[in-house]
Amino acid sequence: MTSNFEVSLEVSIVIPVYNSEQSLGLLLGRLTPVLEPFKRYEIILVNDGSKDASWHTILRLGREYPQIRGINLMRNYGQHNALLCGIRAARYETIVTMDDDLQNPPEEIPKLLDKFSEGYDVVYGTPEKEQHGFWRDLASQVTKIALQSALGAQTARKVSTFRVFRTQLRNAFTNYQSPYVSIDVLLTWGTTNFAAIPVAHEPRALGASNYTFRKLMTHALNMITGFSTWPLQAASLIGFAFTFLGFVALLYVLGRFLVQGVVVPGFVFLASAIAIFSGAQLFALGIMGEYLARMHLRMMERPSYSVREEASVAAPPAAEDAGYYIEHEIGVK
Repeated sequence: MTSNFEVSLEVSIVIPVYNSEQSLGLLLGRLTPVLEPFKRYEIILVNDGSKDASWHTILRLGREYPQIRGINLMRNYGQHNALLCGIRAARYETIVTMDDDLQNPPEEIPKLLDKFSEGYDVVYGTPEKEQHGFWRDLASQVTKIALQSALGAQTARKVSTFRVFRTQLRNAFTNYQSPYVSIDVLLTWGTTNFAAIPVAHEPRALGASNYTFRKLMTHALNMITGFSTWPLQAASLIGFAFTFLGFVALLYVLGRFLVQGVVVPGFVFLASAIAIFSGAQLFALGIMGEYLARMHLRMMERPSYSVREEASVAAPPAAEDAGYYIEHEIGVK
């Protein structure tokens, strides 16, 4: 720790957990020494419908680390939905989010907080070098481009799951309720004061990544159509472009008839024109369909997540010793 401001912080660490029973112990073993100098801290582990024994591992680790708060979701909702749940549950003034696979080194947290102490509202830890395969890296870049179109800010190209921000920013999306969640977009609802710094990015400690190329592309599509009107504007531009192309083609056909007295020979030209214009129409209809589908789902008021149970360490009012207990709270957000 290099800053008195950092040491005096009260920090909530939010970590979405999915099929990570083997890596959680390693993560906590490296994370807690980094957090010990802080005034107060908590570690919120949100189990996002894991298929393995991650929740039982969280319960076991909670007996070893009193600062752990576990939240068990009813099913798998997705990384950003789990993050939203943990962010809403945070108790302290500063939130740090990170992955559960040790690709975000806990030892880099002080570096993020040093930058954060300069007065920024959000600071991202951008990997110095991605530790994924070609297709995963490609999908990640496409997702960041999609996020940039949604945010309209160059900082979007530097976002990552390793971030620190002020807890009060969640007030900007207190009432947000939708199955489609992007934490990075929601943060822009509260501030434009962003920064990003390079941090180390380690290979995954155990197992394989749960974010496939398909999932990342789906997330990119959800961000574009869920938080931006850019696709509708693109469809309008394409419509205008093909209208202009059709007008030029019409002038060409009439010009040849009036000047040369011949008709443009037929089937190939006609078939090509029909195919082009039909494709443009279907493209525009597809984009409008995506927006209508999201409006339909929002009108259904599907929750971003629902909580099966919570677990934390606390002392009951009449007890002298702190004991481990489970709060059974069926919550929906």
